[in-house]
Amino acid sequence: MLKRKIEERLVAWKKLPDRIPLIIKGCRQCGKTFSVLEFARKNYKHIVYLNFFENPNYVSAFKGSLAVDDIIMYISAMLGENAIFKERETVLILDEIQDCPEARTALKFFHLDGRFDVIGTGSLLGVKGYGREPMSVPVGSERVIDMYPLDFEEFLWANGISQSIIDIIKSALDTETPVPEPLHNRFKQLLLQYAVVGGMPRAVQIFVDKKQMSEVLQVQRDIVRSYEDDMIKYAEKKEKSLVRECFESIPRQLAKENKKFQYSVVSKGSAAIRYAGCLQWIEDAGIIIRCHNLSITQLPLDGNAEEETFKVYMSDMGLFVSMLEDGTQYDILQGNLFGYKGAIFENLVADIFSKMGRKLYYFRKDSGLEIDFVIRYKGECTLVEVKAKSGNTKSTKTILSHPEKYHVNDAIKLGDYNVGRKGQILTLPLYMAFLLRSTI
Repeated sequence: MLKRKIEERLVAWKKLPDRIPLIIKGCRQCGKTFSVLEFARKNYKHIVYLNFFENPNYVSAFKGSLAVDDIIMYISAMLGENAIFKERETVLILDEIQDCPEARTALKFFHLDGRFDVIGTGSLLGVKGYGREPMSVPVGSERVIDMYPLDFEEFLWANGISQSIIDIIKSALDTETPVPEPLHNRFKQLLLQYAVVGGMPRAVQIFVDKKQMSEVLQVQRDIVRSYEDDMIKYAEKKEKSLVRECFESIPRQLAKENKKFQYSVVSKGSAAIRYAGCLQWIEDAGIIIRCHNLSITQLPLDGNAEEETFKVYMSDMGLFVSMLEDGTQYDILQGNLFGYKGAIFENLVADIFSKMGRKLYYFRKDSGLEIDFVIRYKGECTLVEVKAKSGNTKSTKTILSHPEKYHVNDAIKLGDYNVGRKGQILTLPLYMAFLLRSTI
């Protein structure tokens, strides 16, 4: 069984005296239902489970009165002895809540009633309003928590890496001292494995159990196909083919020297007006993440982001690799991350950063200055360069040498190195990216 960070957040919510109904939202197949059910089994005497996607008939319980007692009566009539409602002992799980907008409206009344805990799960598409929208979004009566596919740290746990081992790596970062060579090599290997497996729970479980990369790849491609099915289900009729074209262009976008997203790469001669809504759809589905260019390297980063200039990365590294040509998995496992003009390296870091809840930014000027990522780290605007080997850090050095102009004093270089520092540049192994969490 895969250990997930969402469990800690659910436990913390359970301890609150006033438990506002929860909505766990995330991309399809990231493990929402499994995690919620596991939590429920450990913390409640009774579980009432409704899956609106598997059984659309459950929607009828919310079609009339939204008074809690009436809803309970209807659910009990449908589920019989599987619906035991006891105050403070029952949790009601509303799975795929986006397929029953009335259930989401009803959260307000469950909150006011206060007898039963309620947890909903929903795909990002549904929660963001694609398809049928609720009569009323229960503002103040729901708490939404983002869930992602497994991040690199969760992948480490799945592969038997204990917290004490991770703490050794953290200590090396804190003290800026090299990681012991055996551990360094092991973590490099694990990162390469994560690069091809990614974080979709089914893919990770198969990898852990069998180490069969062909089966992992099949699961990943099945998931990609399910996303394409969602495009048919949720996208507007006139946009269905355009959404798919946008999605299929992502590897080509990242294979360019300048990885700025260009609508003309989707279809020759196309402009934003034709595809902008489609790209937004894919982002709202949790399939991709945008990385916005900064007008200036200065906090607050969000305030300096250029809305129309951005890169696009796949939100899960494993799914990205599965979209590339056959044999890419093997190349990566052999240590070759250099393909696609650095896109594999960059997407890996984008995956790690975004799964810790970071918004993504980069910095590029027509003068030739270009920084892969810019983050807020330890309260400072910090440059992050992703380099295959020794790597040229000309842009980083230029920016650091002009603090009065660029407002930056620190940089991190991620790559095939151990820990070290040279002046203002801290060099770290690529696998340490998941430790760059501190924002204050």
